[in-house]
Amino acid sequence: MQTSKNRQFILHQRPAGTPTTDDVVLEEHSLAPLAAGQVRVRNAYFSLDPAIRGWMDDTPSYLPPIELGTPVRSTTVGEVVESLDPDFQPGDKVVAMGAWEEFSTVPGAMLSKVQDDNRFPLHYYANILGAVGLTPYFGVMDAGKPKPGDTLLMSAAAGAVGSVGGQIAKLAGCRVVGLAGSDEKCDWIISELGFDAAINYKTCGLIADAIARACPAGVDIYFDNVGGEILDGALLNLNSGARIVFCGAISGYNSAEPVPGPYNWWQILARSVTVQGYLVSDYVDRFPEGIAQMGEWVEQGKIKFREEIVDGFENTFSAFLKLFDGSNAGKLILRL
Repeated sequence: MQTSKNRQFILHQRPAGTPTTDDVVLEEHSLAPLAAGQVRVRNAYFSLDPAIRGWMDDTPSYLPPIELGTPVRSTTVGEVVESLDPDFQPGDKVVAMGAWEEFSTVPGAMLSKVQDDNRFPLHYYANILGAVGLTPYFGVMDAGKPKPGDTLLMSAAAGAVGSVGGQIAKLAGCRVVGLAGSDEKCDWIISELGFDAAINYKTCGLIADAIARACPAGVDIYFDNVGGEILDGALLNLNSGARIVFCGAISGYNSAEPVPGPYNWWQILARSVTVQGYLVSDYVDRFPEGIAQMGEWVEQGKIKFREEIVDGFENTFSAFLKLFDGSNAGKLILRL
């Protein structure tokens, strides 16, 4: 280690709506000595994900809120520079639940080692071979329980998770319809990714009617990344025995007021629908399986993906905000 300083983006206060630079502040602090079992990682990439916005709040969730005065939590990919855990040595490449900082200090038990024979670029582990690929893999194949001939409706279909999940559903024999926020994105998921149909939810009129037109045989699997009015529209088009994979609700993440609805929730009863709250962390013991399958599909050209890599640690926060105005083109990654 040549440095004793660590630049960090600190959560200064809870955001009200879209986060600002008053909420997240860039600071520099000294690195503390390692304790037994800890590993120091020089971060090379941050995965910028909508879930981070939820962790900034103090409402109950699947992870504790980020504590005020601490760096913003994030999945990171980097290189071990110091270790007091015998399972990790300097030079090892790892994936960590780290933070928006140059160096993350984490227990070795919270690290995942990238194998020495890895044949992919390191940043793929912040993307298709990390949570971004594993989330739709287990979400579609396990939670969605697809059968050949099923219709799967994918929200945020041009996003990192949705675009991959739609392709996985196609490989499972489904008819796949995606919802996206521009004509360009709709064209992309059909022409490049092989979706069967697409809906521009910003221009289609009533969402429920647009889904009915695109899914004339009804919806068997709804993969929900957004919540809100799109969820309400999907509820009115479900087949009996349909499955909803509840993966996210980005439409309400920056809301300063309580989010209403869903108004059509009674359809869950009327159509005997199964709803599963889905976390990829529930599948940690099966990550090697998922990484192997996703890697095989990528090498075979069966899975395509977009990524936008923003350079420069100082640009972390401004890059993160691209998730909420829709200006990112694919999976958003910060390269330090």
